[in-house]
Amino acid sequence: MKKVLSGNEAFARGAYEAAVKVVSSYPGTPSTEITENVKFYNEIYTEWAPNEKVAFEVALGASIAGKRALTCMKHVGLNVAADPLMTASYTGVNGGMVIVVADDPNMYSSQNEQDSRHYARFAKVAMLEPSDSQEAKDFLIEAFNISEKFSTPVLVRSCTRLSHSKTVVRLGERQAEVDLGLENNIPKWVMVPANARKRHLFVEDRLKKLIDYSYNSGLNKIEYKSPEIGVVCSGVVYQYVKEALPNASILKLGMVYPICTDLVEEFSQKVDKLYVVEELDRFIENELKSAGIMVESLKRDVCGELSVEKVRKLFNHNIDVKGLNPLKLPNRPPNMCPGCSHRGIFYAIHRLKLFVVGDIGCYTLGLLPPLNAINSTVCMGASVSMTHGIDKASDGEYARRVVGVIGDSTFLHTGVNGLMNIVYNKGCSTIIILDNRITGMTGHQPNPATGITIKGELAPKIDFEVLVRAIGVKNVYKVDPFNIEECMEVLRREVEKKEPSVIITTRPCIFADRSVISSPFYIDEDNCTGCKACTKIGCPAILWDENKRQAFIDETLCTGCGLCPKVCRFNAIHQRGEK
Repeated sequence: MKKVLSGNEAFARGAYEAAVKVVSSYPGTPSTEITENVKFYNEIYTEWAPNEKVAFEVALGASIAGKRALTCMKHVGLNVAADPLMTASYTGVNGGMVIVVADDPNMYSSQNEQDSRHYARFAKVAMLEPSDSQEAKDFLIEAFNISEKFSTPVLVRSCTRLSHSKTVVRLGERQAEVDLGLENNIPKWVMVPANARKRHLFVEDRLKKLIDYSYNSGLNKIEYKSPEIGVVCSGVVYQYVKEALPNASILKLGMVYPICTDLVEEFSQKVDKLYVVEELDRFIENELKSAGIMVESLKRDVCGELSVEKVRKLFNHNIDVKGLNPLKLPNRPPNMCPGCSHRGIFYAIHRLKLFVVGDIGCYTLGLLPPLNAINSTVCMGASVSMTHGIDKASDGEYARRVVGVIGDSTFLHTGVNGLMNIVYNKGCSTIIILDNRITGMTGHQPNPATGITIKGELAPKIDFEVLVRAIGVKNVYKVDPFNIEECMEVLRREVEKKEPSVIITTRPCIFADRSVISSPFYIDEDNCTGCKACTKIGCPAILWDENKRQAFIDETLCTGCGLCPKVCRFNAIHQRGEK
């Protein structure tokens, strides 16, 4: 049976066919849909964990229990999971354990453009890189075989294009479930220095065995054509190279670490010139050069995605553009949704001219005009810790005009630790938790404060007020983010205090809870003075008519949130159907 699947759907199918027992992940674009599709296979226990470190450790625990386990994350998530990864390389596995990591070249939804292949070398574990959906499924299955054969965690690298593009996939049956039993092996699993020294020797020997395995594994494929140009590549870049250079000979590496340099050497002997085409860092190229293999360096940028056109340009091939009339789309900058529960609090912050230490989430869009209410964004949870750092660096001087802003899922991910640090070290920062009751940016996944599991089952629900009070915060206030005056009053008061404060906003995401959508609003032209106050909340449903010098509301976009009439001083905004 064949089916058209995205790369992420194919990874999920691979988990099913490989008889995976446990999948634990944290959502992060472009990897999110893998776990979201795994949840439909009832044979697999599936969960969203609070962060990637926890997810990795859950999977490692399942491996110790003798079952196959998978964890999926985006590239920056692997940074969070790096701590257990490095030691899991030493312990090895019992049941197979695979980590799918999805890179984001060109940073479509990320704060950096890191190349996760370096983690394979850093941790000294195998990494596979599929080039289409069929390989996504097949390589994931093979990764579990490698994991158990060599007692190693295995990284499988995806990227945005592979994760979200679709190709035909041949489906298979689910294998018999692996059950190796709970492994009680203290020298292997207890990483005190005496044991870890011995396991380091095991890791180095394992790398040699993985190279030998790679040579005959079938993961690496050679396509001989013209000997004039030989290209070494991997992953989705293979698709670009094949289309851009149809006459070139190609060595496609399925195992990108450790690289079987003997195979590359043999390939290089049969071509006139050897090139490496890869996205982001010169990872493969540097590995080959360090092994003494002659590689012709291409003048390319290590930033951004490749494409068929870019590969052609690398080799100075002319691009035939005759007959092409590329569609020019209007520029559509990202924006918070109409009715977004974050808009009101950011409007209040903007009016108070506060310095905002932001975090990772859809609320990061508060940085855009006209709100201009985010001054820094670094990584998950950093807003809380950085706010404390600003406080301490200025001896409390800046605390009265600086606030940290973080979402509910992000706070549980890594923000809670920063708040403990503020309390313990007697800080006086003001932190705003934007509780919209969902993980909004990645597509409305539940989290420990949502009250449901990944499969929609009811679950215990974390109460943020109780949690932060338990940490030791005395000043805790819940506010309606659409009550502008209340938000401003609480913010003015709390930033003046010389002890920590936490403000919790309490409105659901407009798309996670559509019950809050009501009749749209409209603008009475007779009352509108053209003051533009309503346009300053940044709602995409509120537009400006330059000819009439008045604002108007696109009622097809309006969700009836009721924020705009609260900023209008001339009673010009009314709701359809109101009496």
